[in-house]
Amino acid sequence: MRVQQGDFTLEIVQGDITKQPDMEAIVNAANAQLMPGGGVAGAIHRAAGPELAEACRPLAPIRPGQAVITPGFRLPNRYVIHVLGPVYGRDVPSDRILAEAYRNALKLADEHGIRSVAFPAISTGVFGYPMEEAAEVALKTVLEAAPKLRHVRHVRFVLFDERARRIHEEVLARLQATPES
Repeated sequence: MRVQQGDFTLEIVQGDITKQPDMEAIVNAANAQLMPGGGVAGAIHRAAGPELAEACRPLAPIRPGQAVITPGFRLPNRYVIHVLGPVYGRDVPSDRILAEAYRNALKLADEHGIRSVAFPAISTGVFGYPMEEAAEVALKTVLEAAPKLRHVRHVRFVLFDERARRIHEEVLARLQATPES
């Protein structure tokens, strides 16, 4: 699914975030220490190589909602933007912290002149954020931030499975149908 908002494109696909060669940056759903782990962080670190962990070491720890940037190393992307999403029910208010993670990632991308960014569904894995609630926060935040971005023109949500893709598409369709108040 793809929507246009002026010259800004928001896209939702199912796939592997480490295989997005047309995206200048990908976002890592990181842990506070920015080290390899399971899920998205583990996949990104494996694909980028050990240099990524070395580049992350001096930037850690990060707090929930914070974003930092490193080179992409062996990834097909120039940059990796690392964000720490909230642990659902523990880092509160979870919705505000999750929105801050997306906003800070986009702000950092914009500051670096990055034109395209691919996001995973931050906090929906081991951090336990319910997929539909997370999708609503993520998509609403990106759509609200888009008009203020100077460089970022393309945001892609790369979702691991069909269920996550479908939920994001349903939430996006609902947000597009709701008139702004």
